[in-house]
Amino acid sequence: MATWIWAVAAVVLFAVYLSWTAGRLDRLHARIDAARASLDAQLLRRASVAVELATSSLLDPAASILLLEAAHGARQAEAEQREVAESALSLALRAVLDEPAQVAALRDAPGGEEAVRDLVEAVRRVPMARRFHNDAVRAARAVREHRLVRYFRLAGRAPFPMAFEMDDEPPAALTPEGAPA
Repeated sequence: MATWIWAVAAVVLFAVYLSWTAGRLDRLHARIDAARASLDAQLLRRASVAVELATSSLLDPAASILLLEAAHGARQAEAEQREVAESALSLALRAVLDEPAQVAALRDAPGGEEAVRDLVEAVRRVPMARRFHNDAVRAARAVREHRLVRYFRLAGRAPFPMAFEMDDEPPAALTPEGAPA
């Protein structure tokens, strides 16, 4: 009789463990969804600020066109091409605003100080949001790779989480290290 009790207790403990793991995996997937929404919002904010800057007549026409096309491409990109389009916007921002003298001239123009401040905030938040998203993805992948999770299909029909890889390096002149004194 004692053997049956121990066997039932072991099965119950195993079921509790599986339930706890499934709940943990569900919370990780919810965290990924929230982090992805935050990343999307920050990317959209960065593209919007870039469009505002490009259409503000604070930049020369060639820089405005380059920045406007990259920002428009980032905003309109399909999901499969989003990482490439966002990387192109990062490259365009670095091409237009990489020199401290360019940023200083932009700050001196009427309305330029506010435009630069908005852009600095936007380009600083994107890497943080991407890092939070990728950390959540890494944690969910680690749990999903366990054998019990795979054997008992605890992830259900949730798609395998994918990291968001893009070039998010800000222009050097917009970082604290590269900003003019």
